[in-house]
Amino acid sequence: MSDGVFVIRNQLGQFWTRAAEWVDGREPQRILKIKHHDEAVNQLVELSAKDIDLRGEVLACEVDERKDPIIEASSHLTPTLAEKAAEKAAEKAAQAARLAAEENAQTQELDDAPEQENDEEEPPRTVAV
Repeated sequence: MSDGVFVIRNQLGQFWTRAAEWVDGREPQRILKIKHHDEAVNQLVELSAKDIDLRGEVLACEVDERKDPIIEASSHLTPTLAEKAAEKAAEKAAQAARLAAEENAQTQELDDAPEQENDEEEPPRTVAV
């Protein structure tokens, strides 16, 4: 196949990526594109050795003008890169809010704590004349 690529699809219709994860195919640029059939088969064998429940297949695909495979997206959706980035940003914001709340609580505790009196008497001050 001179003007196409091979991709790996699992039993859910999801595609394998270079980032070592399964995606639904809505973002074809993320899918692992392999030029040679034997390399794709080797990759599938390696994946199957790591996951005995995997039922995958190697598909020959035509490519579009950007060299992305022309595929049908899976009905089993996975998060897109944008959704992952938004989720990560939300997690960071929540963590920052928790840290700020903890710091605020610690500051409040210090402000509310009664000042401890110093039991030691201060020595009398002498003035040199």
